[in-house]
Amino acid sequence: MAKPEFHIFLCGQRRPEGHPRGSCGAKGSEALYNAFAQVLIKHNLNNRIALTTTGCIGPCQAGANVLIYPGSIMYSWVEPEDAARIVEQHLLGGEPYADKLTPAEIW
Repeated sequence: MAKPEFHIFLCGQRRPEGHPRGSCGAKGSEALYNAFAQVLIKHNLNNRIALTTTGCIGPCQAGANVLIYPGSIMYSWVEPEDAARIVEQHLLGGEPYADKLTPAEIW
């Protein structure tokens, strides 16, 4: 893959059940990864946009979290049905998806 135009970092952190911080892994990050992967395939974007599962990237209370570079744009409380909107509106259209932007007070 050539240098990607965008890089989607999706938190896949897993912590034991009952951990006080919770984890994005327990909040559906695997299904979310699959949703993003399908959207990238649908739009033939695998050579332009990288998708990577990471460890913890921040506000665990707001997971599942997705961080987009360049721009350092964080999305929180992301669910699989949000993947298409984030890719189409933000990465292809240039406008962040306001409904899922992480609030400034936590990011």
